[in-house]
Amino acid sequence: MRLAAAIAALALAAALLPGCGTGTTTTTRPAPAGSSKQAIRAAWARNPHCRHPRGASRWACTVGSYRCQGVVTGRGWSISCAKPGEAVAFTVRPG
Repeated sequence: MRLAAAIAALALAAALLPGCGTGTTTTTRPAPAGSSKQAIRAAWARNPHCRHPRGASRWACTVGSYRCQGVVTGRGWSISCAKPGEAVAFTVRPG
């Protein structure tokens, strides 16, 4: 009986945490097609802080108002840049 009460209390506590079981969602729309995405990609490529650190499988940097994350994949580097309400993703072939 104590185990059931502990599980119920844990479930209730988790439901009260923001974003945990509250049903809230965040909608992010893609950045406008065309020059905006290309400009973000070009700024990412020029930014020395966005270079892939040797031996790292993940890294991050800031490009303007965007926060970018890079992940090593089988097809190259998968880059995701986002700011509130807007996101851009692209793949870069190392070289």
